[in-house]
Amino acid sequence: MSSPRPVDLEHLARYTGGDAGVNAEILTLFANQSADLLHQLDSALSKNDSKTWRDISHSLKGGARGIGAFEMADTAARLETTDPARDAAVAARALHDLKSRTLAVTLFIETYVGR
Repeated sequence: MSSPRPVDLEHLARYTGGDAGVNAEILTLFANQSADLLHQLDSALSKNDSKTWRDISHSLKGGARGIGAFEMADTAARLETTDPARDAAVAARALHDLKSRTLAVTLFIETYVGR
């Protein structure tokens, strides 16, 4: 059995009316924002900044759910419950998992928008 697409386009279509151009714009914005937020998570991890870590994880979770990237959202939700100040190794593994999920979503988006 194959895994589901990294982005549920039917879910996204509920908000965009299925307009491919609008989908592409939203997905591109999400991909760009996600890359920036992952860099901020790296920084939060290195600084043991629990509040920034939680806030960014929460933002990624919401954004991913909004576009229909549910596996990425679930991974961000797990990240949100870790604390880099308490256990940096667990937080680092969670961030690695999120980066893997984000890569799958980003590659899907790049294919969708024709990059």
